[in-house]
Amino acid sequence: MGVRCGRLWAAFLVAMACAFGRAEAAGQLGPRSAEEWIRLMERPERVATLRIDEIISRLGLGPGDVVADIGAGAGTFSLPFARAVAPGGTVYAVEIDPELVAYIEERAETEGVRNVAGVLGEFTDPALPARDVDLAFFHDVLHHVEDRAGYLENLAGYIGPEGRVVVIENPRSHQDPEQSEMHLSREEVDRWMADAGFGVSEEHDLFGGGKWFVVYSRR
Repeated sequence: MGVRCGRLWAAFLVAMACAFGRAEAAGQLGPRSAEEWIRLMERPERVATLRIDEIISRLGLGPGDVVADIGAGAGTFSLPFARAVAPGGTVYAVEIDPELVAYIEERAETEGVRNVAGVLGEFTDPALPARDVDLAFFHDVLHHVEDRAGYLENLAGYIGPEGRVVVIENPRSHQDPEQSEMHLSREEVDRWMADAGFGVSEEHDLFGGGKWFVVYSRR
């Protein structure tokens, strides 16, 4: 195979891998494209409700910490996390859509944030490149995961001995009745985390309206 043919074949394989990743991701992310998700997640009125600085303050993040932002989306939390753990800390921005991973990395470079690493996760495993994660963070994300119990079990293998897992979710009463397969309850999450070896260590009443913000630590 000539050099030019080899390059064309490599480019074809990359394109096919990205297309396959997007097709599979659609089943877990829902029918929106990556561009639509980015527009949705970056709306100023949405970002204003996230209370990012208050979350970071309550979690006590500091220089040197390793954070896994699971379902990082457009990097809305990833970049503030990265600033909070600098110098010496790292944020792994985990997504299952290659376009979202690329977007986060480009955004971090544009904003001069050097300690964000995009990670193309799997549907049942975050596929993190480290086993010493201090904090794994889910914000309005866990309900998008198909096998939640299995995912959390696999995630536990990446969390350090003193590490924590944070889950922020809306109450079931606020979840779309037409998407019952995406519903989850606080009791279910507590049970899945217990099966993965974690128990509730903190609860924060930050949002009101029944939205829960729970921190889990190893038992």
